[in-house]
Amino acid sequence: MFERFSSGYYLGRLYVTPGESETAAISRAQHERVNEQLYADGEGVERLDRPLVMKVDERHFPVTGADDVPEDTLAVPPSVLEDTRVRNPPALTEVLLAKADRARQLLTMTGGGVAADDLADGPGGPAI
Repeated sequence: MFERFSSGYYLGRLYVTPGESETAAISRAQHERVNEQLYADGEGVERLDRPLVMKVDERHFPVTGADDVPEDTLAVPPSVLEDTRVRNPPALTEVLLAKADRARQLLTMTGGGVAADDLADGPGGPAI
């Protein structure tokens, strides 16, 4: 589903569609698999419900798991979707998934949510 892209991100392709929630979501089963495969360190009991951090165009946002979202689909709040170049959803779109350290950094800096301008990814611009 995702492959290595850079030091801070994995790259994948998902159908991006407007969601009905204020939080972006993928299917709960995929969310748990991604958490286990890409975020877990293999030591002890690990949470599989941590929010993932994804990026579409220039917009980062936390992503949770939901039972009503189909596999390979990213349901995004309409207000977030408006800030992207996704037209005529659902649209197969390249999506960046922040690696565990980068996701932790983004979530910590924003108190659990990620700002619309994404903090410019640090002083040197995007980290990809």
